[in-house]
Amino acid sequence: MEASTSNSSSAIRSWRTTFLTLRDEVQTSPTATTVIDLLNRFIFAQSETLIAAAPNLPVHEVTSDAMFLVELARTISNSRGDDDALNALVQLSNLFQNFNHLISFKMTSSTWGLVLRTFGGMVEMFLGSAGIRQDPSGNIAVTEATKQCLEIVRSLVDVNQRTIILSDNVQLLDFLLKTVSFSQNVLAPCFSSGIQGCAPESRKMILRRNSLWEIQTTAFTMISEILSRVGTSLPADHWQSTVDAFRNIIDVLASKGLLVESNVMDRFYTSLLHCLHLVLVNAKGSLQDHVAGFVAALRMFIGYGLTSKSQNVLPAGVYKKDAKISTLNSHSSESSSAPYRPPHVRKKNQKGTQSKDSNSLSILDCPPATIDYMSSDSDLSDSDGSAKGISNYRSSKVRVAAIVCIQDLCRSDPKLFTAQWTILLPSSDVLQARRYEANLMTCLLFDPYLKARIAAAFTLATMLEGPASVFLQVAEYKESTKLGSFTALSSSLGQILMQLHTGILHLIKNEKNNGFLTSLFKILALLISCTPYSRMPDELLPTVILNLHGRMVEGFLTYNDQTGLLAVALSCLMDALSVSPSSLKVNEMLVAELSTGSNNNKACSGLLSTLFHYSRPFTSPAVSLEALQVLKAVAHNYPDIMVLCWKQVSSIICEFLDPLLPEGSSRAGTVNSGQTVGTIGEKVITSAIKLLDECLRAICGFKGTEDLSDDKLLSSPFTYDYVKVKMISSAPSYGLENQLVASDDHPACATGSQQWCEAIEKHLSSTLFHSSAMMRAASVTCFAGITSSVFVSLPEDKQHQIITYSINAAFDDEVPSVRSAACRAIGVIACFPQVFKSVEILCKFINAAEVNSHHSLVSVRIAASWALANLCDSLRHFVDRFTSTGSSGDLMDCSRMVSLLIDCSLRLTRDGDKIKANAVRALGNLSRFVPCSSHGHGMQEYNTSFHIDTEHAGKSPNHVSAETERCLVSTSFLQRTWEDSRWLERMVQAFLSCVTTGNVKVRWNVCHALSNLFLNETLKLQDTDWAPSVFSILLLLLRDSSNFKIRIQAAAALAAPATTLDYGESYSDVVQGVEHTLENLGTDQMFAPSSFKYRVALEKQLTSTMLHLLGLASVTHRHHSVHDFLIKKASFLEEWLRSLCLSLVNQFEAEHDSTWYQKKEVINRAIQSLVKVYESQNHQAMAQRFEKLVNKLV
Repeated sequence: MEASTSNSSSAIRSWRTTFLTLRDEVQTSPTATTVIDLLNRFIFAQSETLIAAAPNLPVHEVTSDAMFLVELARTISNSRGDDDALNALVQLSNLFQNFNHLISFKMTSSTWGLVLRTFGGMVEMFLGSAGIRQDPSGNIAVTEATKQCLEIVRSLVDVNQRTIILSDNVQLLDFLLKTVSFSQNVLAPCFSSGIQGCAPESRKMILRRNSLWEIQTTAFTMISEILSRVGTSLPADHWQSTVDAFRNIIDVLASKGLLVESNVMDRFYTSLLHCLHLVLVNAKGSLQDHVAGFVAALRMFIGYGLTSKSQNVLPAGVYKKDAKISTLNSHSSESSSAPYRPPHVRKKNQKGTQSKDSNSLSILDCPPATIDYMSSDSDLSDSDGSAKGISNYRSSKVRVAAIVCIQDLCRSDPKLFTAQWTILLPSSDVLQARRYEANLMTCLLFDPYLKARIAAAFTLATMLEGPASVFLQVAEYKESTKLGSFTALSSSLGQILMQLHTGILHLIKNEKNNGFLTSLFKILALLISCTPYSRMPDELLPTVILNLHGRMVEGFLTYNDQTGLLAVALSCLMDALSVSPSSLKVNEMLVAELSTGSNNNKACSGLLSTLFHYSRPFTSPAVSLEALQVLKAVAHNYPDIMVLCWKQVSSIICEFLDPLLPEGSSRAGTVNSGQTVGTIGEKVITSAIKLLDECLRAICGFKGTEDLSDDKLLSSPFTYDYVKVKMISSAPSYGLENQLVASDDHPACATGSQQWCEAIEKHLSSTLFHSSAMMRAASVTCFAGITSSVFVSLPEDKQHQIITYSINAAFDDEVPSVRSAACRAIGVIACFPQVFKSVEILCKFINAAEVNSHHSLVSVRIAASWALANLCDSLRHFVDRFTSTGSSGDLMDCSRMVSLLIDCSLRLTRDGDKIKANAVRALGNLSRFVPCSSHGHGMQEYNTSFHIDTEHAGKSPNHVSAETERCLVSTSFLQRTWEDSRWLERMVQAFLSCVTTGNVKVRWNVCHALSNLFLNETLKLQDTDWAPSVFSILLLLLRDSSNFKIRIQAAAALAAPATTLDYGESYSDVVQGVEHTLENLGTDQMFAPSSFKYRVALEKQLTSTMLHLLGLASVTHRHHSVHDFLIKKASFLEEWLRSLCLSLVNQFEAEHDSTWYQKKEVINRAIQSLVKVYESQNHQAMAQRFEKLVNKLV
């Protein structure tokens, strides 16, 4: 004991004497050579004594002296000296390593900077020209010294990680990146010779090269730890320099064309790719310049470890378990060479594997970070199986890490990543395993390790999300025999989509792992949503549906997973049956099944039979819910078959509503308990009611709210032949050829009446009063899908029930969703001619909508405002039909309703945009018929002024009065009781306000409302102060709006005034504005991409408006500026009218329809008007040229 104490005291004295003497010697700033001599004399000569003394000294003293040695090492490294300097640094690194093992150094920011700068210089000496020059064949001591530097730094980080600040991490990152760079420079020639297989390498060179790879592995592992600590706090410039460094390393690896495969390289690639993953997920800038380069290099790793003949590529559904590597090897001579493992260990491993196999959770439901591709090698220790199995496992980690990096790149910029589709996905022979041309699908199909397939599934799902749904719409499939030497992008994408379908369907058919199978279903759902099936082979969509049906019929391995997998498969099937436009092949397939008869008690006879089977109450709630939604998709997309299977649908709904079942249970209690039972039961029954709703709409031929307006804007022969079909999301799809479409004289209408009576009696009579608000709302929504032809064919008691149910729900139900549904139903029913014959019903409807327009919830106010707009249109038709035989009470009720609607609509124009748009539409419908003057102005006075106007317009008074007599008579009755003289100014002010504050839909409705206002027969537009402002706004929208629909409606509104007197002083501005827009339409680039499809409609409306304005030009004598403008634009007008005449002649020869004579008359009137203008201005030559155009029409 005393001897030991004496030795330690002696060592301490020796330590302190040595460092005091050394400090005294270096006070005069000696040269590097002197420092080396001093170190040799005082430090290296007694290094063992110093190492023994370190544990017995205070930590701060050892730290101070160690930092003193670090400063001396910095002096030597800065000198870039000879071999002596290199040897001195090697000995210092060894000494530091020993100190580090004995002492836990406490670091500060200043000491961190000193250590990193010094070690950086040492690494540069070790791996730079000096280190290589000493022994080009491979100096193990130099590389070991480099490894020691990294280990020391890593140990210091572990001890001081709580006190390390961001600036310290940044310095550490720079040090590590420089270390990697120096190591890469040394490895470049070695790597090249190793790849090319030139001269055989000595064992010493191989060891040195492996040591250099291990240095980089350690460095990348430390970089990963830094990135994990700092995350997104890393400064952008340092992040960018890190990305550039990784790009250089990746490019070097990719430039060799082939990856070296070995255990050392497995670890290196894994650490490199994991580090790259952390760089990409913590992006601090754009990766635009690096995506293509990274993807090209990362693709090489997808087949890493699989290119050798010894590594088998397994077919779909068979893979090697990462957690059970020992079973990868045969139980022959290879397995016998493995170390012995006790039975209890083997049994434990088997249990762990079985529990993992039975896992049925969807892989895609987990975040990407849960893929444990960076698990330590302890997961598979060297004693667990043969070396071959271990190597295969480590190579699989490389593949997983590379695929995750590809996913990171896709997430960083999905739109930019779309350019990499052709690189990462196959365009042919997807089911052929390619050893040297690996892509994501080869990994998904053939990789022997499940984790690699999981990573590929994640990445493929990421690629199919986001912008891909838009990007892939250009895809178009062409047979390979039709492809020339150049393949267009659309064709390439079409080929890729075909291969994706083939591969995914093959996997779904053969995959045995339930968790992975769930993920495949979800990938297929994404693929279906992205694929433009109308541009693909006709058989593709039916093939998808039949494969899904076949997999459902085949069943799944474990009973516990039946419910989850069936639900996911049904969800995927719903996506396939919801594809728009509908597939004629699918329709034929469904009709063929129904024509041969279906047995809904069997789940294997046909698709519809399977759906009916799974949607019944005895199945699991999750499965039943999904099956009902699939049937709803069938009813929506293929409505013609609903007449044929109405009995099955009605039977299923009756089973759900069976009074013998406890309310809300709906057999959900077999798999659930507690509060969840009622919730699931409500959802399932609500889904059944929604199926009923969709079936009734399909059978009735519902196409949306019925338009009652006799809109004069559509009477133009030029816009009549281009009526764009408006898609109503709540209406079934009637887009197939030879498909049944319900109409007034179609048998489906009579059938629809029968189904509606059955639905009201058997189904809705109970659900409308159910305690569940969800079910009540779904039930009331059914009334919003009835058509007027079916409604009028119902018995009066059923009509009364529908109206009463809707009104009561709107007034009395306290749940907002039910009120909203009731308002929607009222808005639909209000458009039926049978309804607006009754003042009483209209009053109740209007009161219900007005009350709900005050509701606090936006969704209710939106539905109420929509109903109010429809009711305003219905009220106009009621007024039009009002005659002198009507009671004075009805007249007063009508007047009160109009006043209520005006006040309510004006109030709603100050609400949100969705409500504001409906409010403006309501005001537009009212402005069409509400008197613009009070009852003090008689009808005779208006008739007198009207006849004067028609004389100005050159029209026959008898012709016009016959057209408007009904409107004048009905409006005169309303004028008797109308007292509000300020409604017009308030309405116009609301329009002008909405134009400046509303969104696109609001502005469109303002233009439409102004069109209706201009068509009001009682409006004296020339006497208003606001007319010039309104015309100016319409011209501004026509010229500057980027939305073509707004421009179309603005042009239509500008054509609504019948005479130049109505245009007033704005006539000249309107003519010039419309002509300018028409002339520059071909060069106008100011439009939203979504508006491009309306370009033809805009051109036709501008043509109609321009012809209308030109037809009025000859009857005005006050607008000399118009005549001057028409003379100035004579050349354009002549060319434009010539093209119209030519198109009219061609139309006569090709397809002579009813609008041909109307078009001829309008064009002829415009040309004749121009001839009169030019003759009145003494431009006879111009007049003669336009006379020739008239002759062409003859």
